Amino acid sequence: MKKTFKPLIMVLSAIGFFAFLSVIVYILVNGIPSIDSSLFEFKYTSENHSIIAPLLTTLVTIVITLLIALPIGIFTAIYTTQYAKNKKVVKAVSFTTEILAAIPSIVYGLFGYLSFVIFFKMEFSIIAGCMTLMIMVLPTIIRTSEEAILSVNTLQRDASLALGASKLTTIFKIIIPEALPGILAGVFLATGRIVGETAALMYTMGTYVAPPSSLSTSSRTLAVHMFMLSSEGLYVDKAYATAVILLVFVILVNAISNQLAKKIIKEN
Repeated sequence: MKKTFKPLIMVLSAIGFFAFLSVIVYILVNGIPSIDSSLFEFKYTSENHSIIAPLLTTLVTIVITLLIALPIGIFTAIYTTQYAKNKKVVKAVSFTTEILAAIPSIVYGLFGYLSFVIFFKMEFSIIAGCMTLMIMVLPTIIRTSEEAILSVNTLQRDASLALGASKLTTIFKIIIPEALPGILAGVFLATGRIVGETAALMYTMGTYVAPPSSLSTSSRTLAVHMFMLSSEGLYVDKAYATAVILLVFVILVNAISNQLAKKIIKEN
């Protein structure tokens, strides 16, 4: 049995790696020749199709969304794993997160449009988009945080409590530092979804191209910018160029995040 599955696993892994490599090469081959200095002009025009405004909006969107989603997601995970006594409550939270994770992006977009844009009168704005994305990434943050917390050795928690530490102190001094790598993995996954989202943001943030002067203004992220360029059919080359920039941006964000994560873990 082992001899049968090992070649199969190797073949499937090779297929996955080849598919990944093919996408990367295709984007680079089509996008790099279209990159020029006009893409990096601060002011967007119909001639240069600058990516500076969408790039800044993407950064702001990541920061604002995570600032809202992380406390809610992590504290929910702490409650369900450390405080909730009623199993029905835990099952209800788990069922809800699973349902939220399975909902298509376009449905989130329509919900965000009807609730944040229309009902709360936020109009097409960065904050409306961030609130919608917050709901989208919450399941990922909650589930990864729960798994990370539950993976911590219970002997460490019991030893802390036995030495007289309160439950709250044990959670924030013992459990959370030990679970931090798993929690950060969820943050990275959430960041990836924020960067790549288009449908939900078109219904809530809009597609106007402008630097994010305030959270109440409409703007577009790099992913939405790329989609709009490709959908028009006239600037497909610029869309490929934007895809290369987006790819580099994701790599840089992950690299910086990994370094910060290692530093935080080391300090703890």
